[in-house]
Amino acid sequence: MGHAAVMSEADRAWMTDTLLSLLQTPSPTGRTDAVMQLIGDIFDGFGIPLSLTRRGAMIVELPGESATAGRAVVVHSDTTGCMVRGLKDNGRLEVIPVGTFSARFAAGARVRILSEDTEEFITGTILPLKASGHAFGDAVDTQITDWDHVEIRVDRKVSSREDLAKLGIRIGDYAPLIAGPVLTDDGFIVSRHLDDKAGVAVVLALVKYFTENAVVLPHRTTIMVTIAEEVGYGASTGLPPDIAELIAVDNAVCAPGQYSIEDGVTVPMSDLHGPYDYHLTRKLCRLAEEQGIPFARDVFRYYRSDAAAAIEAGANTRAALVGFGVDGSHGWERTHIDSLAATYSLLQAWLQTPLTFAEWDATPSRKGKLRDFPSWNEPAPREQWVTLSRSDPHT
Repeated sequence: MGHAAVMSEADRAWMTDTLLSLLQTPSPTGRTDAVMQLIGDIFDGFGIPLSLTRRGAMIVELPGESATAGRAVVVHSDTTGCMVRGLKDNGRLEVIPVGTFSARFAAGARVRILSEDTEEFITGTILPLKASGHAFGDAVDTQITDWDHVEIRVDRKVSSREDLAKLGIRIGDYAPLIAGPVLTDDGFIVSRHLDDKAGVAVVLALVKYFTENAVVLPHRTTIMVTIAEEVGYGASTGLPPDIAELIAVDNAVCAPGQYSIEDGVTVPMSDLHGPYDYHLTRKLCRLAEEQGIPFARDVFRYYRSDAAAAIEAGANTRAALVGFGVDGSHGWERTHIDSLAATYSLLQAWLQTPLTFAEWDATPSRKGKLRDFPSWNEPAPREQWVTLSRSDPHT
């Protein structure tokens, strides 16, 4: 079995610089071309050929020793954002969310309006309709917080719908939130849209390590960068048909009542879609323990990932998720470089192992006796179950 290497300071610095570049490239679901061009250029720099699906998801393949079923690592480049819903008579913009997040966490955000008719750099700020305590008093605290009660104040001399139209702003234009990343002295990264650009940076650093060190993995590995995870169908198309194990890389929820950590990697057991693969998740936990990688287990109640989209679309694969800890997800997010490094190390260790059940999982389906199905931590022998049921009249 291969062993996870401690991430070098040079690779940590490269990963951080790459993340900052990704964060400063707007990519709300539906307008991901610029960030995908950036990611594609990085893959080109590694000398790795890539392909694009019709919708624009990116796929690269790392060679493996085995010609049997492969693996997949999936990340998404798209983020939440806003879209112009209407041009208002007061010269401001009505907006709707792209993806799922609260207007409460959008209020105060700076945005860049991506007009289709002009190359001009038009910025603005999302504000509540009652944005000044000097004007509205306590009403600023009691007003409704939803998308019908916020608007974009455009940073131009505009005071009417006609003024907005003259700028080239139209209904349907995107207004992505400006990420505003900050790297603190303690190693925290505070920014919008760490979900999932931090995951993309981790995976790119992983590919960099494998290519620069000419590592041949035990199994062919597909790297897939999706563009519509935030609206639910990211990895639903484009995966090769013979993927035996899939891991999505995304944020882990750090909040009261959760167990995810900001300075390590989290292996979720289940989310809104249901449990992740029992055997693959436990293998990841064992690898983390064996390699001394700080990790936590967690359960997410209001969360789904690219893994869910793939399974729902019919992918015949074991699926799991590994997450870098994020506090304040879909708002002002925060993670730590140590969490990204731990996620990197766990993925590196996993990719250098055989498939969880190498012989069984090498083919999409197998014929044989049920008792031959591979399992860990099997329940008590059948004879014991029979004895228990006979001794308890309630079973």
